[in-house]
Amino acid sequence: MNLERVIFGFFILLALTLNFVFVVGEIDNYKHHNVWVLTIAILVSLIATGLKLGDRTQVGALLLAASLVTDLLLITARIIWIVAKTDVGLAPEAMVTIVSIAAGALVANIVSAVILIGDTLMSRR
Repeated sequence: MNLERVIFGFFILLALTLNFVFVVGEIDNYKHHNVWVLTIAILVSLIATGLKLGDRTQVGALLLAASLVTDLLLITARIIWIVAKTDVGLAPEAMVTIVSIAAGALVANIVSAVILIGDTLMSRR
């Protein structure tokens, strides 16, 4: 077993699941979406992106592109959260925007996981 591949797969799947955990819930209710889960999802996604930087294959380029899209979208969602936050919470319209952007990042994470699984299935021992 290759420990490097295990760590690589771990961070890709952790980024995917944290993104999913953030998105699940009523889309317009800010109480269903935790800002700390979003922040941790960003940090894990950035770590996963860093792990993808060394791969110079075509699959590695696709994984890096998907990861960069995820990072961009999650950071955008967090910036919108910071700007739209008021004393009483977030307006439903702002929360819908934040969760929708995070859902787009979730799609990019799913693409990344599918590419990783496909590459793993096609590789030989």
